[in-house]
Amino acid sequence: MIRHLRTGLMTASVLALSTSAAFADYELNILHINDFHSRIESINKFDSTCTAEEEGKNECFGGAARLQVAIDQKRQDLTGKNVVLLNAGDNFQGSLFFTTYKGAAEAEFLNLMKFDAMTIGNHEFDEGEDGLATFLDKVTFPVLSSNVLAGYKSKLIDRIKPSLVLDVGGQKVGIVGAVANDTAEISSPGDNVLIGLDVDTITTAVQELKKQGVDKIIALTHVGYPRDLAVIAKIPDVDVVVGGHSHSLLSNTDEKAEGPYPTMVDNPGGYKVPVVQAGSYSKYLGDLVVTFDDSGVVKSAKGDPILIDSKIKPDETILARIKELAKPIEGLKTKIIGKTDAPIDGSRETCRARECEMGDLVTDAMLDRVRGQGVTIAITNGGGLRASIDAGDVSMGEVITVLPFQNTVATFQLKGADITAALENGLSQIEEGGGRFPQVAGMTFSFDKSEPVGSRVSKVEVKEGEAYAPLDPVKTYNVVSNNYMRNGGDGYSVFKTKAENAYDYGPGLETVLADYLAAHNPYKPMTDGRITEIAAATETQPSAQASTDTAAKTVTPDAKPAEQTKTETTTPEAKPAAETAAAAETKHVVVQGDTLWDLAKAIYGNGELWKTIAAANGNPVPEKLEIGKELQIPAK
Repeated sequence: MIRHLRTGLMTASVLALSTSAAFADYELNILHINDFHSRIESINKFDSTCTAEEEGKNECFGGAARLQVAIDQKRQDLTGKNVVLLNAGDNFQGSLFFTTYKGAAEAEFLNLMKFDAMTIGNHEFDEGEDGLATFLDKVTFPVLSSNVLAGYKSKLIDRIKPSLVLDVGGQKVGIVGAVANDTAEISSPGDNVLIGLDVDTITTAVQELKKQGVDKIIALTHVGYPRDLAVIAKIPDVDVVVGGHSHSLLSNTDEKAEGPYPTMVDNPGGYKVPVVQAGSYSKYLGDLVVTFDDSGVVKSAKGDPILIDSKIKPDETILARIKELAKPIEGLKTKIIGKTDAPIDGSRETCRARECEMGDLVTDAMLDRVRGQGVTIAITNGGGLRASIDAGDVSMGEVITVLPFQNTVATFQLKGADITAALENGLSQIEEGGGRFPQVAGMTFSFDKSEPVGSRVSKVEVKEGEAYAPLDPVKTYNVVSNNYMRNGGDGYSVFKTKAENAYDYGPGLETVLADYLAAHNPYKPMTDGRITEIAAATETQPSAQASTDTAAKTVTPDAKPAEQTKTETTTPEAKPAAETAAAAETKHVVVQGDTLWDLAKAIYGNGELWKTIAAANGNPVPEKLEIGKELQIPAK
């Protein structure tokens, strides 16, 4: 069906031509990766760095040298055809190469692959805007994001475009980028960079491309598979979605796949949009073939990701360069710090949804480190655990692969009610695979994910001596976490606003884990029932689930995010002011230091609603407001 949204393109001359001879269909081959996460060296089945022994047994996957060969072979196979190579973000963080070179190594190898475009991932901000600016200095391909809004003080201003137009075989192909809306929570873009709402900014960018006569538009996103299905693929005039962020393997042959490749989504314009993603860690190369009709409507889409396994021989020149770059870190990486009797499961599928072996190990290690300070509870985020560890000797390199973020131990005091609020936040994004899921030690809790967000915790007990007692909501407890969460990361705002006597500068988590493994050698992996799911939510398809969860948060501007709802529920003293300010239209006189983001956060409880204020006041520069100017503040 020709979409009614594109009637403007059907000019009289095109209609006249269609009565005699139709234009030929246009076929576009889209190669793509996502969530590379600094896997410059090949990986094993646990997503950790592959050993020489494993290489000898043909048990390794991915790595820059193999991925380069796979891309080159595929391009050669497609000689004379229309081909684009796209990168859906999160190339930073995940190995000692990033820890050592801070993105320079990733830039070097990605340049060799000759990407046509890359979108920003949330981890591209892990070193702040300075780290991303340095990466942008080095890469030779366009880096896009429609919702990364750099202020006038930012080093990124005018360096990240919302979109671009590629000439592929004489046809215009538009690419629009976007990063996850909660990037400010889960990474560190800083005060000079705003993250806009993906739907709004993509829509605006698509409209601009349409004005340029572009009728084939790809949304290159780092927002996650559920959101791509529920929202992004339904934006008017988006034709194809190439995604990342959720590390989703889509496949027509792998029984572990989250969905078919491509997953076809009904767009309200009367056409279907193919959505693809290709796992993570350089293990797959996405391979999609899309056929457009002569008006730019997708007629068909087919393909499957290519497994980058031992059948693909690595490029020897690149291997030599990797070995050269590895010299400064080889001693650290190969140091054996202990042994484990069995594999330790640190997979994202487990650690972001339930108690996992790696979660128990890391929180036990954290608690053991500070027990002498009277600390009795440990909480860490499942998303901070980045790999499993296989059985046998454990190297420092493996430990750093599990904990690559250079987070430090943070201790503080917190009321029992606020601990419950923190757990509710941690349970708020289970359906989306959110990294905030709480792994704990020194306490037990049960939850029911079929309950509404903010009401999922049903029982919490804390260890007192050798026994467990119910959590006392008014009692103050000594807690250990990491500095990222203590400063509000992953939605744990209660750690930032309610913590007392906080100290964020303890030893690095990787050091704490290494020392614990050395002291408990050999280590016996286990789970002990400290986290219990008491009821399973009704199973739904990703698109249906995401429609419920995401549309409520994003499509309807006045819906509060889960994090805000939970915080207000558990800290009622903060609620009346925000409700009063947001209940009716009011005014605000700009003072020094005001930004639209800060105003929206103070008034509505959600900084992402800054565009509501901007629209009511002629869209001023968000971080360059005129001091003394009176702003209209619309009712929420």
